[in-house]
Amino acid sequence: MTSAEAPSAEAVRRAVGAVVDPELRRPLAELDMLREIAVTDSPDGHVARVGIALTIVGCPAATRIENDVRAAAASVPGIAGVDVRVGVMTPEERRALTERLRGGRAARTLPFGPDSLTRVIAVTSGKGGVGKSSVTANLAVALAARGLRIGLIDADVHGFSIPALLGMVHDGRAPQPTRIDDLMLPPIAFDVKTISIGMFLRDGEAVVAWRGPMLHRTVQQFLTDVHFGDLDILLIDMPPGTGDIAISLGQLLPHAEVLVVTTPQEAAAEVAIRSGLVARQTGQRIIGVVENMTAMTMPDGTMLNLFGAGGGAAVAEALTAAAPDADPVAVLASIPLSSALRVGGDDGDPVVLAHPDDPASRAIQSLADAVEHRGRGLAGRSLSVTPR
Repeated sequence: MTSAEAPSAEAVRRAVGAVVDPELRRPLAELDMLREIAVTDSPDGHVARVGIALTIVGCPAATRIENDVRAAAASVPGIAGVDVRVGVMTPEERRALTERLRGGRAARTLPFGPDSLTRVIAVTSGKGGVGKSSVTANLAVALAARGLRIGLIDADVHGFSIPALLGMVHDGRAPQPTRIDDLMLPPIAFDVKTISIGMFLRDGEAVVAWRGPMLHRTVQQFLTDVHFGDLDILLIDMPPGTGDIAISLGQLLPHAEVLVVTTPQEAAAEVAIRSGLVARQTGQRIIGVVENMTAMTMPDGTMLNLFGAGGGAAVAEALTAAAPDADPVAVLASIPLSSALRVGGDDGDPVVLAHPDDPASRAIQSLADAVEHRGRGLAGRSLSVTPR
């Protein structure tokens, strides 16, 4: 190839600029991470020299970004070699980036207010042990697999389990969020952006002696300081019961939708009803009931009702009767007992992907159908429309 036919630096810039930052999920050009780019001659051909600036020192995505940049530059016709030079943004550049990521929103303000296009769905239960977190994690993965932009907050501060359910725990540790000044970038698993207090603790460490103010502050920081970007749905895995966090989230997100999880057992149903009533008192809207651990089919064809029957219908009926002017509450899914669901939770391999034909997986997919197609109402939201 002659020098007249040399690939242009602009062609390399376009190719490299299209590389997507794996944490911010935006092209490098849009994030102003590109620096000097040139094409030079060498005895072996034309070499692309590419400069990039990472957001922080020790960026966990540094190796992946460098490899992707190298591959993108090498894909330009006529490029025989690539030299990537990696630097770090200046404090001023980082500050400009965080302001751009917020989209003009002031620091530490709630991005999921009533005017947000993001649907916020709190998954709650009256008592622990009903499989609420397993349902939430698999629902998030099922929705993300459909191409929806999904975020997940593990609000069960004392009993967090979402990182393990999503396979994020390695050698006893969950990945910590990347910090860009006062913004935190949530780790991603199965295309679900996730935050949990478990990402800030050492192996085996527990959260003890935290009361209302600290719990409120933690949940508020998850909502304001974590940069989820543009989401279609933000799921919140609530702690069981009607304690401090339920009250705090009711105050912070009174417009949120609520899924109530119960088992068929009468005792679980009675407590689940109370959690739904408390959510309603804060202004949140119940969109349905999920009945987990329902009858499973045995190898001989018989049905095993380990936890009884009818709890989900009882919760739906009670919540409907308690608010006759509201939309009726329906059972959106009945998820049978499943060893595959249990094993997937232990292994961090969600059943909706690992065993799509398992009865529990199919039930969760039907729940994802109901959630996806329900849509969010426009009541109380301001629309960016000016009448003529």
